[in-house]
Amino acid sequence: MVTRRVFLQGVGFLGAAPGWLVRAAQGSAGGARKKVLVAIFQRGASDGLNMVVPFGEKRYYELRPSIAIGKPGSGENAAIDLDGRFGLHPSLAPLVELYKSGRLAIVEAAGSPDPTRSHFDAQDFMESGTPGRKATRDGWMNRALAPGRTPEKASPLRVVAIGPLLPRAVRGANPAVAIDSLSDFRVRDERAAVAFESMYASAPDRGLRSTGRDTFQALRLVETVQSQPYTPADGAEYPRGRFGDSLRQIAQLIKAGVGVEVAFADIGGWDHHTNETLPLTNLLREFGQGLAALSRDLGDRMEDVAVVTMSEFGRTAHENGNRGTDHGHANVMFAMGGGVRGGKIYGEWPGLEREQLYEGRDLAITTDFRDVLAELVSRHLGNEKLGTVFPGYRGGKRPGLLAG
Repeated sequence: MVTRRVFLQGVGFLGAAPGWLVRAAQGSAGGARKKVLVAIFQRGASDGLNMVVPFGEKRYYELRPSIAIGKPGSGENAAIDLDGRFGLHPSLAPLVELYKSGRLAIVEAAGSPDPTRSHFDAQDFMESGTPGRKATRDGWMNRALAPGRTPEKASPLRVVAIGPLLPRAVRGANPAVAIDSLSDFRVRDERAAVAFESMYASAPDRGLRSTGRDTFQALRLVETVQSQPYTPADGAEYPRGRFGDSLRQIAQLIKAGVGVEVAFADIGGWDHHTNETLPLTNLLREFGQGLAALSRDLGDRMEDVAVVTMSEFGRTAHENGNRGTDHGHANVMFAMGGGVRGGKIYGEWPGLEREQLYEGRDLAITTDFRDVLAELVSRHLGNEKLGTVFPGYRGGKRPGLLAG
């Protein structure tokens, strides 16, 4: 299978764009606004128990005597009460308004049923959508979109990942593109551009010709987007750094009307085995500010955009001897926009008593992460062929995140 990659990344493009690309970039391609699904991966295994704090459980404080987040009203490092049982980490304060206004939902005790504690394997299983199956070559986000559109009608930016490499989640039969930076996604040498395009157009291999055509179309389309100055709407302020830049560029592409249907971004640094408190505080601040800015920037466009967050697994319920946590099992997922019925914590809470923990050490999974994704794929994107999107998945109890 030939998957489009950014073989011209960082070198740029010069040349005239076809009319349909220009119209698309100007948001005037016509027709109804597309539904968009944005997935955000927290690489490194985030500490869900300190993201969404079960402050109503005495056992939580017994398990984490030095790194637990305080009960609401207990001081500076206190959780922000959501429902009398759970609270947000104080660094996630930018998300409180989204939650209380019904635009952000939380799914507790969610994750992959595969027991691996390997970052590499767990991320691979979650991005492929096939826990325990190492042979899956493509990703669930690519399979979530029905293939078969003709090249003339399909947008070259239908499947987008923000980053230097194409992640497994978006690889597959539908052309996908990785964009590390919109401003750098061009060919600076016109003569080289013409030569490359001619070379790929005349390649004997059909897949290679398609890869070249798709990539050059994407280059042209991104150039038209970049030709328009971009300022986030409604005073939205993205956090500085790679994560904030990624979300800002996703918003820019969505609002440009260039045919994006699924988009992927990630944020790393969650593997806190030692002295977890300060790095987690800083990382959650960046994470929360980014999600809040994306929602504010997109405004009413969020009605057609659903955002879901995930991490390969959670952390141990008990802190370790280094004021950190080790590789665990269940975690927490966020969902916002796209008809999400927010202001509620979904999922069955399994408890933190020793007999309730997975293998006596981790929060147990009560919601398969595919239950969450399957609902978004079927209800938001309109693809009911979930056996194709998630091979081997027999279907579980969907959380009921979406209205209607």
